Order: sequence, then structure tokens, then C-alpha cells
Amino acid sequence: MKRILLIKLRYLGDVVLSTPLLPLLRKHFQDANITFLVNPGTAGVLQDNPYLDEVWVMPRESSWWQQLKFIGRLRGAQFDAVVDLTDGDRSAFLSFMTGAPTRIGYNREHRWRGKFYTYVVPASYGAMHMVDYHQQALAGLGINESVGNPEVSVKSGVLEGIDAKCGEFPLNGQPLVLLHPTARYVFKAWPLERFAAVADWLSRQGIGVALIGNQRERYIGQQIMNLAKHKPLNLMGKTRLSQLMALMKRSLLFIGNDGGPMHMAAAVGCPVLGLFGPTDPAVWGPRGEKVQVIYKGLDCEKCFYPGCFRGEESCMRQISVEEVCQAAQSMLPSLTDAGSACVRSKE
Repeated sequence: MKRILLIKLRYLGDVVLSTPLLPLLRKHFQDANITFLVNPGTAGVLQDNPYLDEVWVMPRESSWWQQLKFIGRLRGAQFDAVVDLTDGDRSAFLSFMTGAPTRIGYNREHRWRGKFYTYVVPASYGAMHMVDYHQQALAGLGINESVGNPEVSVKSGVLEGIDAKCGEFPLNGQPLVLLHPTARYVFKAWPLERFAAVADWLSRQGIGVALIGNQRERYIGQQIMNLAKHKPLNLMGKTRLSQLMALMKRSLLFIGNDGGPMHMAAAVGCPVLGLFGPTDPAVWGPRGEKVQVIYKGLDCEKCFYPGCFRGEESCMRQISVEEVCQAAQSMLPSLTDAGSACVRSKE
């Protein structure tokens, strides 16, 4: 087998959770060209991956001519096998259009897209972690070994320039605890005032705190700045993806909601404390050597979309500031008395 294409047209965290497949593919197909096709904005976590030869990015909304041109590129590559990890109609169609003799994919909804594959992975979504769910696809290539944890590569030196961007708050090599207060869906997000309370507690322990997120989320960081008595460093929108991963790698701890940054942090080896509500960490939790989650285990399936009906008793609001501080203390050996120092939330 000379050319293999992987497809994951989802979000940042989904791509990170697919990376454990790459070492196995390289092990079994040492001389093959391995290409990964992903959505715009997610390719950064695959850069410099030692097991990949190419990373392709799916064109954004484009004309019919541009789409046909991209399909022509897929066919021209003459892939021998396609492993589609997306479980979606568009990626199934693209898999078929490659013309590859081996096309592997999921069809848990039992839709027409199953006809585009030569091997349909047995449906087991929700019964195992997503890393193991992805691993099942390799059976179509005769690979049945277990996979490791997600990993992303971080180049040395990419943190250069962040000090200048921070202006009056230079990092100067200071170890930080990173707080990621945003989420793709509002009902997956812990209340901002509680993040502010944790930031204040960490600051009182003499630990530097930084807020991370993208440019569109900077207003959320400003809200936490307004709520906190000890102002954290607001890096939201100030770092490129490569810089953020490097910052995670040298940080003491990541505390945040279920999402792509949480998986990135775990994949670079940063200790992670994940806050979970409507999603099950047994399926979507961070995978790594130093990870913890706080999860109340409520039955949130019926209110996950389009929103939550529990209000003040929602799964995220049942996570207290005290238990987050205590969990953080257990992951920060330099702290000795977290329980008594925690600020009781007042919402």
C-alpha cells in the first residue's frame, strides 16, 4: 500500500483525538505516504507530526469549480486506502470520489453514505472513548492493536514574541495555570464568576494565571478580568495555535471546559483538569498521564440540544469552586492547604 488518506472533517479536539492512529499506521505501512485531510483551523495540531507526510485542508465555502478542482486533486493522488473518521455525508462522498480501492468509514445513522465505503466500521459510538472508537477503523486495514494517547508536536522557540504581545504583562518564563472558560455550546461552560474565583484563589497561592481562547472570545476574558480581584493575564486572542501549544507544554496545569484546547493540553503533556457537564468523559474525556475530570453524571442527553432546562441546577452549576480548587491542589504539589483557601462561590 503506497498512499493512505485519513479524513477528519470535524473540530480541533476531534482531530487531536484521532492522532493515536498515526503511529500504528506508520508502524504497519512504513514506506507509505500518509496524508491527513482536515477542516480549516484544525491543521495546526498536525504540523510537524513525525508520522505524517502531508496535511491537506478542506477548502472553505467555494464555487462549484473550486470543489471540482479539489475532487480532481483527490483522484489524482491515487490513494490506495481511505480511512474516514468523520462519520458524515460529505466525507463519505469525498472518500468515494478518491477512487481508492479500500474505503473505510462509519455509518452509525445507517444512512445512504454506507454505500460509499468498502468496509463499514461496526457502530459502537458512545460505548467507548473516542480514541478507541477511532481505533476500530484500523480493523479494515488488518490492524487490531490498541492505541496510545493523543500526541501533538511542539517546536522549540515558538513562544518567542508572546512577551511583546502581552505588553505590560510579560511572561518572562513564568510557569502558569491556564484557564479556558469558553465552550462551543453555552451549556457546556462553567460559570464565568467561578473561573474568576479560581483565578483569585490561585493568585493568592502565588501562582500565575492566564486566560486562553481565540480572538472571538476576548470579551469573555474581559468579563472574568472584571470579576476577578487579582487580575489574571488575558492571552485570549493573543497567541497563534503553535504558540498556545508551546505555552501549554510549559504550564503547570490547564483548567477548562470540555473542548479542543483541553485535548490539546493533554496531548502536549500538560496536566489537565477538565470540567464536564452534558458530555460523558468516558467518551470525550482528556487522555493522558496527568488528567482529572469533574463530572456529575446527570442524564443530559435529552437537554443537550438545543439547550438545558435545569437552569440553576444544571450539571455545570453543580460543580463548585471548592471542588475545583481541591482538585487543582492535588495536581499542584507546591500547594498545601487548598481546601481552607478556596473561595466559596456567591452566585
